[in-house]
Amino acid sequence: MSSDSSHNNQHESVGHIVPVRILLTTGIALLILTGITVWTAGMDFGNYNIVIALVIALIKGSLVVLFFMHLRYDRPFNGIVFIISMAFVVLFISFALLDTHEYAPDIDAGDAPKVKIKLEELATVE
Repeated sequence: MSSDSSHNNQHESVGHIVPVRILLTTGIALLILTGITVWTAGMDFGNYNIVIALVIALIKGSLVVLFFMHLRYDRPFNGIVFIISMAFVVLFISFALLDTHEYAPDIDAGDAPKVKIKLEELATVE
């Protein structure tokens, strides 16, 4: 056996190597977007809360897929599949939100306000 037989199973080409600068920039962008996510979670934007959360999640997910999973450097067909998948996710969530708003007036508030008042009373007694 020759010494070359051990190298027969190795790939001749290496996948795309992303520069460290791009990876660090993407990581910092993800950290900033995570901070924005935490900040917006404490804010009340009314009916736009879910829209803002989904937009931030879509941007973060796209950054991960494009740079960390190398979709940006892959065949265009894979990018098209990703974009079509995201479009269907948006479409399905939109249908679910339309249905939620349709039945919103029928939702029973329940005892939540009474429970909150009772908990506040119990907290002041101790």
